[in-house]
Amino acid sequence: MRLSSMADYAVVTMCAAARHCGSARVSAADLADETGLPVPTVQKLVSLLSRAGLLRSVRGAGGGLKLARPAAAITLADIVEAVEGPIALTACVEAGRHDCGLEECCNVRPHWGVVNETLRGALAGVPLTQLAQPRMARVAR
Repeated sequence: MRLSSMADYAVVTMCAAARHCGSARVSAADLADETGLPVPTVQKLVSLLSRAGLLRSVRGAGGGLKLARPAAAITLADIVEAVEGPIALTACVEAGRHDCGLEECCNVRPHWGVVNETLRGALAGVPLTQLAQPRMARVAR
């Protein structure tokens, strides 16, 4: 299993936004400069993250971006789902999906829900505050 580049970039973007928490609002261009990501990519991510309720955009003088909730209340699962949609390792657990030829006789299908919840729980256990810490602060623990 591997995150898409966009999900990875969303985590990087949210970490940069979290480091500005409590200070002046930041622009998408500032986040692009700070992360090294292209401005159009950050703008697309800002749109997805805002739609998911993770970032808030304020227009006008003194406007810009800020976290929509405290960094400690945003998890890795929230960020991944903002870009990727619900966490589902297989398509058969998604409501309305019936595109598997083994669906009628599959003995594993009933267990995928537990697997998905376990994975989501693990990702939900990683708060943005932890991800946004400088590397040296994590090593010092």
